[in-house]
Amino acid sequence: MARKSSKNNYLKQAGILAAAGIICRIIGILYRSPLTSIIGDEGNGYYTSAYNIYTIILLLSSYSIPSAVSKIIASKLALKEYRNAHRIFRCALIYVCVIGGAASLFTLFGAELFLEGEAAVVLRVFSPTIFLSGFVGVLRGYFQAHGSMIQTSFSQILEQILNAVISILAANLLIDLVTSKSTTAQAIYGAAGSALGTGSGVVAALLFMLFVYAINRKMIYTRIAKDRHRYVDSYGDILRGMLSTVTPIIMSTFIYNFSTSFNQTVYSKVMIYARGLSLAQTATSYGIFAGKAMVIINIPIALASSLSAAMIPTISASSALGDQTATRRKVVNAMWTTMLIAIPSSVGLAVLAKPIMQLLFPQKDSLDMAAKLLAMIAITVVFYSLSTLSNGILQGIGQVKLPVRNAAIALAVQTVLLVVLLMFTELDLYALVICLIVYSFMMCVLNSISVRHCIGVGENFKTMFLMPAIAAAIMGAAAKGTYMGMQLFVSSNIICLVPSLLVAVIIYFVAALMIGAVGREQLLNLPKGQLIVRVAEKCHLLRR
Repeated sequence: MARKSSKNNYLKQAGILAAAGIICRIIGILYRSPLTSIIGDEGNGYYTSAYNIYTIILLLSSYSIPSAVSKIIASKLALKEYRNAHRIFRCALIYVCVIGGAASLFTLFGAELFLEGEAAVVLRVFSPTIFLSGFVGVLRGYFQAHGSMIQTSFSQILEQILNAVISILAANLLIDLVTSKSTTAQAIYGAAGSALGTGSGVVAALLFMLFVYAINRKMIYTRIAKDRHRYVDSYGDILRGMLSTVTPIIMSTFIYNFSTSFNQTVYSKVMIYARGLSLAQTATSYGIFAGKAMVIINIPIALASSLSAAMIPTISASSALGDQTATRRKVVNAMWTTMLIAIPSSVGLAVLAKPIMQLLFPQKDSLDMAAKLLAMIAITVVFYSLSTLSNGILQGIGQVKLPVRNAAIALAVQTVLLVVLLMFTELDLYALVICLIVYSFMMCVLNSISVRHCIGVGENFKTMFLMPAIAAAIMGAAAKGTYMGMQLFVSSNIICLVPSLLVAVIIYFVAALMIGAVGREQLLNLPKGQLIVRVAEKCHLLRR
């Protein structure tokens, strides 16, 4: 669990966390496809609606705990204050027990405040998960503070695997119990079964993290015994410091993610009470947007989330030591790495939207609509990736209030826009798309301005955006051409799609090197950078 000395270790750790995040999202998509076939678009809409509310309550109670705990503890570890670091850990456990317990009870008894009718049943199933998630978050944050993302990564994969298995099994079982009832009742029971899977995954992650802590307990207490710092923080001081750090991070994360749940609520109310649609019709249409298109774009955004999680403790440590040069270097590397992947991901999702959607969610009735929505929101991968990363950067340097302000401004603008579009136009789901693009773009711009102002680091437009965009455009044309060309000879979607994706990866790698979007030094900063350089040299894409 000891820190590594490599100056780019945070990128390697972020790579581990990103790989785990992408694996989790792939598992999530793979199981959501058969799950949607079981519970239907209506059930998917109920589950997604409840899950969005659950996520918001989780954001307010414990979701930001890993970032906050890793930030506070990392600053103490940088000064070798091991006793104080562990006292913070204990205080965090007490904090989540109280706050998480209150949030869990609020969800259990107040579900009808957020969801209409029987759909509130699905949200109630999530209530125990909210309580347990806080403890998982504290344990993950503790190990992240030590510069190690392996524990968090493995626990996330374990959580998602169990989530997938139990969700499908429980949904099947509960639907079988109500086969004599209406399709709406079956959809609600199926969605509740999927919610049980989420809770089972959290239980598995908690047991694993407790096991990891037990293994490291002796080493932890040995370091504490050797700590010779005279000053020991009181629990009162720790709690006040934690609240002053956690609260802005929670508010920032809450407002940053609140737009999704808020938009869902506004959309549902307008569709039901102003347009006269039924609860089932509203849930079905919203499920196409949030349960399909939004699920897919979250895969590439996983990289930015992972980099953000890795950046917070390492930047906090650099700031505690007063090393501004190291802080700027880490920020630049992280931003460049994020754009190098986010931009081609956005292009790829846009040009291959329908084949990807057909592979993952092949329901014919909603395929065209889901594909169109995915193609339109693909650009938000770039905006959300950069704004998510800059959120972590600002939190890492102690500017925790700035993301709150930026998110509030963006939320206010998109809220006015959404209400106007839904009330005075018939754009419906496309109104959600427009607001999503506007919100993510504003967050991206406002956060970037804040980062530039605070640490003097700005985006080099040519190297960070233009060059990757040119390489991605070449890649997109090649991928689309490959898919369309293979369709002339093969009717199978997957047989046409897989080679197209392989061509996309190869063409982007070659194009990025050929036009100078990435060089040797930048490649070496990436996880497995030396291996990538050797491959590029053997292919004569880099000079020795």
